[in-house]
Amino acid sequence: MSQPRWAVVVPVKHLGAAKSRLRGALSGVPHEELALALAADTLRAVLACPAVAEALVVTDDARVAAAARAAGARVLPDGPDAGLNAAFRHGATGTTAGWVAGLTADLPALRPAELAVALLAAQNGRPGVRRFVPDAPGSGTVLLTAPPGVPLDPRFGVGSAVAHAASGALPLTGDWPSLRRDVDTPADLTAATRLGLGPHTAALVATDRPAHSAG
Repeated sequence: MSQPRWAVVVPVKHLGAAKSRLRGALSGVPHEELALALAADTLRAVLACPAVAEALVVTDDARVAAAARAAGARVLPDGPDAGLNAAFRHGATGTTAGWVAGLTADLPALRPAELAVALLAAQNGRPGVRRFVPDAPGSGTVLLTAPPGVPLDPRFGVGSAVAHAASGALPLTGDWPSLRRDVDTPADLTAATRLGLGPHTAALVATDRPAHSAG
């Protein structure tokens, strides 16, 4: 079966409010720069994925919007301004492709090939069913997919893997370390660095190598 072309929705908060548990992770690097780098590397991988027809960034941050457009993504203002799940729903209704995925914006080690295989697995699963990929610890969610005609119905947040399963979504369990490695804490950033960061985040980590390595 040929793989459909997906629309991937990536919400990004205002940089000053994003990734609060990472604040101070890189000494000498402004927090907003790190948050922007994480999102930029995530988006770079999405746009390089052969399965993706459209990347749609939902944000009200001007710097994020400019970077997303420059990379080739479409930008939607966060009209609902009611949190992550509302942003995912808003983006999903604005897509043009039949297959829709919601992806978190904190996957700086993401490899396009892993994303493509995960999307193919979602496509080839049980018809008419949403699928999700848990994060590395297993309690959160990094990717949620919906087939044509099925609402995305996101349940991101604390304990989202259980929440998505309770809503009828089925887990995808492939070996996709770069897809599962979201970055919420300095320890997560260290783990993502071991996998191999995208260029934006890698450049910031390189400026902070002694302090980061010690952590």
